[in-house]
Amino acid sequence: MRTLKASIYTLGCKVNSYESIAISEKLRENGIEICKPSEKVDICIINTCAVTSEAERKSRQIVRRMASLSEGAYIIVTGCSAQADAEKMLQIKGVSAVCGNREKMKAADLAIAYAEKLRENDKIKGDKVICSCELEDAPFEKMQINSSERTRAVIKIEDGCESKCAYCIIPSLRGKIRSKDPLDVIREAKALAQNGYREIVLTGIEVSAYGKDLGIKDGLASLIEELDKIESIERIRLGSLDPSSISSSFIDRVSRVPSFAPHFHLSLQSGCNKTLFAMKRRYNVDTVKKAVNEIRAKIPNATFTSDIIVGFPGETDEDFNETKEFLSSLSLLSMHIFAYSKRPGTLAATMDFQVSPEKKSERMKILETLRDDMTASILDGYLGKELEIIVEEYKGNALALGHTANFIEAGIENAPENLGGKIVKLMAERHENGVIYGKIL
Repeated sequence: MRTLKASIYTLGCKVNSYESIAISEKLRENGIEICKPSEKVDICIINTCAVTSEAERKSRQIVRRMASLSEGAYIIVTGCSAQADAEKMLQIKGVSAVCGNREKMKAADLAIAYAEKLRENDKIKGDKVICSCELEDAPFEKMQINSSERTRAVIKIEDGCESKCAYCIIPSLRGKIRSKDPLDVIREAKALAQNGYREIVLTGIEVSAYGKDLGIKDGLASLIEELDKIESIERIRLGSLDPSSISSSFIDRVSRVPSFAPHFHLSLQSGCNKTLFAMKRRYNVDTVKKAVNEIRAKIPNATFTSDIIVGFPGETDEDFNETKEFLSSLSLLSMHIFAYSKRPGTLAATMDFQVSPEKKSERMKILETLRDDMTASILDGYLGKELEIIVEEYKGNALALGHTANFIEAGIENAPENLGGKIVKLMAERHENGVIYGKIL
């Protein structure tokens, strides 16, 4: 009996990556070999994204490409684009099944059922089917992983969002906030630690809301404190945080957790109060500044990164300059900068005073220059100092890359090949393109 092969193509966020790993592990448990997306396979699963119109367009493009590349394979589409328009996905030539975000592991179940039939009859064709796209009363879907594609392992602790920001379609595609049981998170983290992972990343659609639906007060801080008790986990890292969720109590509690990685990725979006109000964000610049100052007071080595949208409808040159000045005052390690794009089904898509593409491009370049200057300034302060990193990747020619606990990327220029996953110390000698380089001490 021949070994059946499957590929999984993942687009979008860390949550999607986690879910794809969970799907792939279940397929392996059932005797299905996981191959690269470029290989000829019997089953192909595409985990899609729809955070922007461009992401949804790219998702459909990838589905068509994979259906063509794996002609005759059983094609299953899942993820946010599948949730957004299941019928449209099912109409793409070659697609056999579409699974929404309510039950992503159904994609694995369908693949396994098809594989069993294929083993009996290699000419079988999969039926066209759409599975569970209703999110109204969706529970937190049980899934667990035992491995990761990187030396740091991601654990999905939460799904859904209830913020209803003016530019975002995700709440309608992911449903309400739902959290993984704390005991399940701890059990999963222990398994990952036993498998050699020394750093875990807690992720979700709105990770700062963890425990809200379970009635757990200060759920995220409490979870971090419990995970810190697991032997051999050196770092606990967080995904993106809503600035409005960063309370004095949260800062105080995580500052006393030895394994907490002092890097905060703020889902900021703008540094102008008028724009934040139009976006329907739940904070203003004073909220952000207070949180950042308090974190720096209690966690002196903390670093900050952020997401920023330029060209939101109604953003004037004066508004943009407010954002630029505010971001400069924060001294961010890095920024993910996006040009606003219309997303049908959102409030912002109907707003007047849409900003021209040329103006968006101009503003992006200004912020990219600011970002690079801020990064260089921060890295200057580490030159001549000792850094501790977990090695993530060996690039060859004695170069290995990794990150410090506060998320500074560093390269070791005299690295042997066997450092993957190990904690090493280096002396910072220079930096280039946002990366510090040095030699092992």
